Amino acid sequence: MQPVLMYPKNIMPNPATSFTPQKRMPNIMPNTAIHPQASVIGQVIISPDVNVAPFASIRGDEGTPIYIGRGTNVQDGVVIHGLKHGRVTHDNREFSVYIGENTSLAHQAQVHGPAKIGNNVFAGMQSFVYKSEIGDNVVIEPTAKVIGVKIAPNRYVPAGEVIKTQEQADKLPVIDENYANKHMNEEVVEVNKELAHSYPANYYMTNFA
Repeated sequence: MQPVLMYPKNIMPNPATSFTPQKRMPNIMPNTAIHPQASVIGQVIISPDVNVAPFASIRGDEGTPIYIGRGTNVQDGVVIHGLKHGRVTHDNREFSVYIGENTSLAHQAQVHGPAKIGNNVFAGMQSFVYKSEIGDNVVIEPTAKVIGVKIAPNRYVPAGEVIKTQEQADKLPVIDENYANKHMNEEVVEVNKELAHSYPANYYMTNFA
């Protein structure tokens, strides 16, 4: 008898459509926790040490693929989705949404592709990223919105700001030792990595056939 991995109902393939004709299951790597009240659909690649919290929606049924890097956390109510047209590039591969390593998507944040978010980024509560590229070590404070721009590494977007021109993006303040939230993401990532390893068996069920 060989063990057969049985995915729970909240992890499912995309439906076959004209723009995604092939049904694909998510590729979820070891040491990752997907809460039963989260939803992961279609061509989604989730790396190790990722925690996906309740009511998060990672939906690879239109823009695909969606990639989530090692050690990243997807908190409660986060939405990740992409348009069928539009791609970002990382290491000569195309993605609808690419999210790097050790990045935090805080409660109710939204990332809508085409979008690319780098490593060690903190996207605060109810923040929004669309048609944008976010550099490494960026902080997007709560309720800020980033639309159609590129943000250089080591910048922060103040809470509530709407950044929708490249001129605005280029003028964003640089993170220095005086910035109160400089090290916040490190603690958030540390907590969520432990959670990813502590929830039971990644919520998968193993049967024998």
